[in-house]
Amino acid sequence: MRRTRRVPPISRAALRAGAAPPPDRCTRCAGRSPLRPRRSPRRAVRAALVPLLLVPLAACGGGAASGKADGGSPEGFPYTVDNCGVRTTFTAPPKRAVTMNQHVTEIMLALGLQDRMAGTAYLDDRIAPRYAKAYQKVRVLAGKYPSKETLLAAAPDFVYGGYASAFDRSEGRDRAALADSGIRTRLNLEGCTTNVDLGTLRREIREVGRVFGVPGRAEALIRKQDRRLAATARRLKGTPRTPVFVYDSGDSSAFTAGGEGIGNEILRRAGARNVFGDVDKAFADVSWEKVVQRKPEVVVVYDYGGTSVAQKKKRLLTDPALAGVPAVKHKRFAVLPLSSAVLGPRVPDAVESLARQLHPRAAGHGDG
Repeated sequence: MRRTRRVPPISRAALRAGAAPPPDRCTRCAGRSPLRPRRSPRRAVRAALVPLLLVPLAACGGGAASGKADGGSPEGFPYTVDNCGVRTTFTAPPKRAVTMNQHVTEIMLALGLQDRMAGTAYLDDRIAPRYAKAYQKVRVLAGKYPSKETLLAAAPDFVYGGYASAFDRSEGRDRAALADSGIRTRLNLEGCTTNVDLGTLRREIREVGRVFGVPGRAEALIRKQDRRLAATARRLKGTPRTPVFVYDSGDSSAFTAGGEGIGNEILRRAGARNVFGDVDKAFADVSWEKVVQRKPEVVVVYDYGGTSVAQKKKRLLTDPALAGVPAVKHKRFAVLPLSSAVLGPRVPDAVESLARQLHPRAAGHGDG
């Protein structure tokens, strides 16, 4: 994987290699003052009120663990999970989670867990509009990755990272060091799993839902995603697959999507054939000569960071070596935000969007 990049901010390759991030940016805070019910001085009144109070509390649970399984642990706990080589037992849901990397932040928001978040950090692009209001309630610790000191100052009991670089050992944020500080951790499964597909996405959502005691919310989210994906599949039925090349970044070589990540699954479900789907990595550098040889008919540009889509298109269109590539010759481009091309809640959005761009007559406008 490439460890340097000519244009900031840090490329996906550098993120996965654990490159050092730039300095922290400003912080946005949102304080809360929980209300406590008054106690009645009269035993009879208290006895009458308790059952009435319990009804709305139970109704507002939203799938959260609200009961006790054995008088000591909340319902569904203790819960033990193996995640990317780390085995963790949770005796209760985390109350002060910090997320690092946008797609895991959006998983938390999609599950309605913003009230359990003590902080967040590192966006690739804009938060999805449907999560924007909830995101505004969460304190932003840093523009990129926070220092260990900043992270610990947020007093988290759980840290959820999107890429392995979130747990950079050289920065003191590795999972073992955080465990020594009493902080449990989770790494998004795309950071440690091969052959990533929709089953991997479902597992990610289910396990996060279990960790936070909201398995019902997780299952509801999975059902909604599956319905949207099935609708896109019906619209594309019988449509020939378009050969595509993913251009993430790169000058001397091309950083592209291989066959191991969710990006390849998104392409397949959108009616595309990844010309580098035989590469056994989620992301990889390939030579421009190979791009020419494989003759993609469309270039899918990942949109993020300091290099705009227009600049990426210009780089491809002005390279004489690429003039004969069908996608470049006919100026056929599709665009996906980077946050839609990783293992998070936007996968159905990415499939729908890309299907419309590649096959507008077949895909239509989607179900939303």
